[in-house]
Amino acid sequence: MISNRSIFAGPMITPHTIEQIKSRIDIIDVIGEQVKLKKRGANYLGLCPFHNEKTPSFTVSPAKELYKCFGCGKSGNTITFLMEHDKLSYVEALRWLANRYNVEVEETESTPEQKIQQQAAESLYAINHFAAGFFSEHLFEHSEGQTVALSYLKERGFREDIIHKFQLGYNPSGRDELARALLQNQFNKDLLPKTGLVAIRNETDLIDNYRGRIIFPIHNNTGKIIGFGARVIGKADKAPKYINTPENELYSKSKVLYGSYFARLAIDKADECLLVEGYTDVISLHQAGIENVVASGGTSLTTDQLRIIKKYTNHLTIIYDGDAAGVKAALRGLDMALEEGLDVKLVLIPGNEDPDSYVNKVGATAFREFVAASKKDFILFQLEVMLREAGGDLTRKNEVVNQVAETISKINRAEDFTRQQEYIRQSAALMKIDEGGLTNLVNKFRRDKISKEENAGRNKKLPFEEAAWLQEQVVQSPDTSIDNLLLLNQDEPYERNVLRVLLEYGLKTWDEQRTVADYIFEELEQFQFNNPALESLYHTYREQYAKGMEPDSKSFLYQEDEQVRNLVVNITVTQFELSPNWDQKIEGLNIAGRDTSHEDVLMSVNYFKLRKIKRMFDENQRDLEHAPPDKQVQLMEIHMHLKEMEKELTRQLGTVILK
Repeated sequence: MISNRSIFAGPMITPHTIEQIKSRIDIIDVIGEQVKLKKRGANYLGLCPFHNEKTPSFTVSPAKELYKCFGCGKSGNTITFLMEHDKLSYVEALRWLANRYNVEVEETESTPEQKIQQQAAESLYAINHFAAGFFSEHLFEHSEGQTVALSYLKERGFREDIIHKFQLGYNPSGRDELARALLQNQFNKDLLPKTGLVAIRNETDLIDNYRGRIIFPIHNNTGKIIGFGARVIGKADKAPKYINTPENELYSKSKVLYGSYFARLAIDKADECLLVEGYTDVISLHQAGIENVVASGGTSLTTDQLRIIKKYTNHLTIIYDGDAAGVKAALRGLDMALEEGLDVKLVLIPGNEDPDSYVNKVGATAFREFVAASKKDFILFQLEVMLREAGGDLTRKNEVVNQVAETISKINRAEDFTRQQEYIRQSAALMKIDEGGLTNLVNKFRRDKISKEENAGRNKKLPFEEAAWLQEQVVQSPDTSIDNLLLLNQDEPYERNVLRVLLEYGLKTWDEQRTVADYIFEELEQFQFNNPALESLYHTYREQYAKGMEPDSKSFLYQEDEQVRNLVVNITVTQFELSPNWDQKIEGLNIAGRDTSHEDVLMSVNYFKLRKIKRMFDENQRDLEHAPPDKQVQLMEIHMHLKEMEKELTRQLGTVILK
């Protein structure tokens, strides 16, 4: 089976095409279609489309070709806006922009294998598109479909507009009506069985696979049909209730959530994804105006499906039937959801109802209220279920303790530390065990996981961020205090500022022999960045510059690496700008026309160096206090040298800032 990723790994859009697209992009033109923007100085301001706000904090800079919301923190360029707002992939966003600005898309040369794969994928898309039209026509325009299928859907409460929205259809009961239509339209006979729409009989004959069934097209995130689900009408006797598309170049069951194309914007807006089991659950909830809903298709949740959800939100609410099978289905995939950093809640529909029947029974408002009031914490619910099943059996209770500890250990992001501690507290109370003992057990599972990864030779960055890092440093080096470690972070504003002037002015002339970039490289030769991300950005800039490229904030904004893009935006964009009205108030100030880049660079570099020298001075002072006599002379020389450097820098700056 060929994965979706491998299909489109090649060919890629050429760098020349990307440059053509970037040169024609008008960020105000693209974002202005979605956000009402008002000019404010050099920038534009509007209400953020990514979160609800009453006071505009969403800033768009046409000069820097970027946007940033100072409310929720979202930032990026035109391409990332399309990726974030319209949920497109990087390549899809590029193609959208190419189409908008009439740029011909050139692609890198494909290997023969890639060409075959791509041609197969394009053919399957074409077959699926034709079949969907065939099914829709037979549902609405043919007497069999109207009598058998459309009447059944309407009896189930589905309106025609919602049927059209989800492109539902009907495969007639004749032996090979679809197969004949496909062949008459000259589709590749050898590819047809791959779609699952037809099956081969007697080695050569093609017959329809979904005869007499209602058809549910399955869409990818751009709305293309990648497969189908086919449901019997009424109750199934011997035949399966649903038949789904087999795995092929387009369709991989583990990587699909039914309805995600229709739900993606609603999930983003609500900051919550509702997960149900069936196709009709999704459609009924959409019809009721509850659109932030997708279906797993009755399968166990997979990591790929959870990552689709995480593209839109961190909040997942699973809504399943309240019977034993529904509970069991809901509990599948919990650990994976936690590892993906999702906050998971569970809602069980009462009685013998499912989301489809229940929303039709009580109405949209009551359904929303029920979901809001009935959310159960996933981990605690699972614990209650396991404790009931264990009863008084001590062995099974021990197994429950271990399983819960292992589950909680998977909540391992630094920002979720408080949530993890609260789970430990509540779980210990429910199991009537010592909270400290459960904490130790959780930490043991966490250490075991780290050990396994290290033994497996993985160079994987663990999700411990600043707080965990500081604590580990103190544990490993008892002589190092938290205060001293935090001193390193005081360097960060100066590191960011020197990178800001490098990105903004690096290609400008500094003097007759050098650019600003040359000057900064020379001045910073003896110094290092403490923040690894900033250091990496600095060295990447140097490498590109050395190769004769022209790196600046714009070029970095169009990298695929989201962390780099966000870092550049956060470095180069400020919420406030100096008003040109000062020119009217103070004669000769010339705010609007004056080039202050030279002064900006000089001050940024000198403050950076002064901060570093101050820290080096403090470190040398500590070494001097504990050094043996034979080392003290050398350290005193270093002390005097640093003092001289500090004096010279403060003289240039005209003041002493750092204490």
